[in-house]
Amino acid sequence: MPQTREAENWALVWADEFEKDGVPDPAKWGFASRKSADWACYCADTLATTFVKDGTLYLRGILSQDKADTVKYKTACIQTKDKFSFRYGKVEVRAKLSKGKGSWPAIWLMPQHARYGGWPTSGEIDIMEHLNHDSIIYQTLHSHYIDRMQQKTNPVYFATAPLAVEEYNTYGLEWYPDRLDFFVNGQKTFTYPKIENADSRQWPFDENFFIILDQALGGNWVGTINDKDLPVQMEVDWVRVYQQNSGQQASL
Repeated sequence: MPQTREAENWALVWADEFEKDGVPDPAKWGFASRKSADWACYCADTLATTFVKDGTLYLRGILSQDKADTVKYKTACIQTKDKFSFRYGKVEVRAKLSKGKGSWPAIWLMPQHARYGGWPTSGEIDIMEHLNHDSIIYQTLHSHYIDRMQQKTNPVYFATAPLAVEEYNTYGLEWYPDRLDFFVNGQKTFTYPKIENADSRQWPFDENFFIILDQALGGNWVGTINDKDLPVQMEVDWVRVYQQNSGQQASL
């Protein structure tokens, strides 16, 4: 079957194994700056939230000790924007999460150039999001079709997956020209297909996307933060991107 053939012959095109202590490799990662969006409102470019040690990347959400800053918290927010982006392929991230009221770690993709317009019209691919003390993670798509036209069941735009949150798990995506397949620990959780006669409103997923890793705190979806649960963190063992030779594109 075509899907079986497609799943073969993946070639590694980009990876970070986090082997050098200190700041994440600046050739691969940049700081995702603080913005008004819930996930980014506490972003801080500091070793207190974001560091590599003994082969692991630590992304933390903490109480701020910086009296010169106006925010109560600091969170880790890094991305490959302008350093690495790709169209189609396989992404896998091996990570371990912690739990806490207000904790919201995420592994996700955003468009490098947003050629169809601002959010959500150029798309968003959420490979993993975790809330609070949940024993599930979310895997979700965003687009004009989903978020503006409210087409959320034809096709279904998200799935949840149960797992042992405080253990290492591998979160994955296989991205093809006609569908997005999501995985947890190698098991497919759901498929989001390109519908017949789709335009960019339903399928903006034909442009280059970059990777974001963050450990957010609070916001409308996750709710209030319990300071007693801090710090929380996402530990990342590695990030790997694979591609095949048929029309797949990576940009360094």
